[in-house]
This record gives sequence, C-alpha cells and structure tokens, in this order.
Amino acid sequence: MKILVINAGSSSMKYQLIDMTDESVLAKGNCERIGIDGHFKHSTGDGRVFETDVVMTNHTEAFVQIKNALISEEYGVIKNLDEVSAVGHRIVQGGSLFSESVLVNEEVIKGIESLIPLAPLHNAAHVQGIRACLEVFGDKVPEVVVFDTAFHSTMPEKAFIYPVPYEYYEKYSVRRYGFHGTSHRYVSQRCAELMGKDIKDIKMITCHLGNGSSITAVKGGKVIDTSMGLTPLDGIMMGTRTGSLDPSVVTFIAEQEHLSAEEMDTLLNKKSGFLGISGISSDDRDVTAAAESGNHRAQLAIDILEYDILKYIGSYTAVLGGVDAIVFTAGIGENQSSHRSSVCHALSFMGVKIDDKLNEQMIRGKEGKISTEDSTVEVYVIPTNEELVIARDTMALVTK
Repeated sequence: MKILVINAGSSSMKYQLIDMTDESVLAKGNCERIGIDGHFKHSTGDGRVFETDVVMTNHTEAFVQIKNALISEEYGVIKNLDEVSAVGHRIVQGGSLFSESVLVNEEVIKGIESLIPLAPLHNAAHVQGIRACLEVFGDKVPEVVVFDTAFHSTMPEKAFIYPVPYEYYEKYSVRRYGFHGTSHRYVSQRCAELMGKDIKDIKMITCHLGNGSSITAVKGGKVIDTSMGLTPLDGIMMGTRTGSLDPSVVTFIAEQEHLSAEEMDTLLNKKSGFLGISGISSDDRDVTAAAESGNHRAQLAIDILEYDILKYIGSYTAVLGGVDAIVFTAGIGENQSSHRSSVCHALSFMGVKIDDKLNEQMIRGKEGKISTEDSTVEVYVIPTNEELVIARDTMALVTK
C-alpha cells in the first residue's frame, strides 16, 4: 500500500509518498509560495531531484505539480495515480470536535472549517489541500485527516481550562489545546520501544524544540499537560514567538505604541522570541554562532530558551510525580547538543546524568540514549517523524 501524506500551509504544500510495506519514503517535496511566484522541489528516495520555479495560483494547481512529478518518466516513482491507495492530511486544529484521526467526508470538512477562527491560517489551508486532492482523485481514493491537537485531548480539565470567566469556554471554546501532537505521539511511542518497556508504565517529558517549540508531559501514553495553549504562541520562547508572558505586557505595549490587535498579534508571533531578543535572527544556529563570538543579546536569547526548557521539565516532573525519561526532538532538539547539555546538567539535582561524548555525536538524524547507565532518568534524542504517524493512521482507517 502506498500512502500520500499532505501537509498544506497557507502558501505551501509539503508531501511524502510512503510505501507502507516497509515504511520507506519513495518521494517527497514541497510546493512553495503558492499564489505568489511559485517554487517546486521534488526528490526521490533513490536520490533524483527535480526543482523549478512555477506559478501556482492555488492549492489545486500545486497538487497538479505533485501529481506530475510522482508519475514523471524521469523523476517519478509510480506509473500512475492508481498506485496511491489513500491520502493522509495533517490538520493543525481539531478543537474539541476531533480527538482522533477520521476518514474525510463533507461533514468532517465542515467541522475543520468551523475551527478556522481558532487557527485561521492553518485550518483554511488544510481545507484547500483536502479539496485539491478531492478534485484530482475524486471519491475513489479514501482520505484521512490526522489532528495535531488530538494527542493532547487526554488532558484533564484542570490542565486545559483557563482561569477566565467560564462562559468564554462555553461560548468560544477558549481553552488549552496544545500542538505538535503528532510529533509528541511518535517520539513518546518510539521512546518506549527504545526503553524496552510498555508505554503504560512510563512517565516521560517530550521536548519538541524547533522554530516552534512545545513540551509535553506524558503519563502512561496519555498527555497530562502541554506548553502550547489556545494557539501555538504559548509556552517556551521560540524563533519569533514570545511564549508565555504576563498578559499585561500585551496591553501595556499596545497602549504605549498605539498598536492595533492585529499589529500586536504580529509583534508577538513574528517579531519576538529569538529574533526579538537577539536582534540577529530567528534561527537558533545563527543566534548560537553570534553568542559564541561574544554577542551578549544572542547569549541572552540562548539563556532564556534553556531556562524555559528547564522550568517546564521541572514543573512537569512535579505534575507527573517523577519522570522516567526525557526526549529531545525536532530541529533544535535533535541537532543542538549544547542546549541539551546545559539543560541536562542543570537537572543533575534529580539524578540526570548524560554522556557528553554521546550527546555530541547524537546529531543529524541519529537516534539513541545520551544518558549514562547510572542516570536515574533516561534521556533520548529521537528524530521526529510526523509523516509516518499520519501514514500509519491513514492505513489503519482505510483497512478497517
């Protein structure tokens, strides 16, 4: 069975074609700058690459580029689209409507559309991606939607209800949802496999650290709490997002600078975080390089990030009643050994010990344990694989 995984953004459409017989990636790529000037890149599992600038006015036209590449004589991996058994879509916001992956029908699409106010850029784009696939495949190929928020649906009320008047939860569904759930689900399950234990017997903290970052407390395979909230703005400091802060900071700056709600939203989501503190870049690699050359603000940005991670691990250890494993994943978590080292050494008071040599080696896609044998908490680096989770869920639903 071959499954096409689609991740549609507001102006992009990423994809992977996965052969589920061995879970290998046959091809992957990205349609970028849809509706602008357009760029398309396609690469195959055996190393062939096709890249071109091409105008794509909408997601349907972008999907045509994907289709043509997949069946191309020179860069293709299948002879025709009939070889695609199903399509799996990543959906950012499932709200309280969707607590698990489901097959696509018109009612499901309307449900995703109803949640656009909670994730205006993401969910609107996801719907475009679903409809683009329906336009090309029709009803003959089943489609499945997998929600980033679904893994977090096990949080208890005390973790997801905000202490604002309860009526806003009832009227507008204002609550903590959490994001990166597909990533947290993959690495938590993989961590249990690496530990050789049943996930039901493990308390773990998973740290998805990238340009967007979130930390999640997982007990017995179920989420107890997570750092992102109503939107992905909450939690630890990120590339351009503030993370958690005193709400009065928002109203104070808005009043002082005479900023509208939209302008304030842009400031908090796109001008803050690493970029706002360092004044250099939103990319951790650039900021780390600047810090190593003596830039104080760059070093401050790193210090804040590591401090935030440390605080969340500490608080989630208390929430879990102890912790058996800590997992680092995503771009920063998988590749920046210095951040892992700083955080783990600061956790030595609770028996965390890492092997510094192993930690340095565990980069660029490597997977494994970086803690020492006498560490009371096992620490792992696990490259995330959200697309594989989507493909697995898709296969499970279409073969029921």
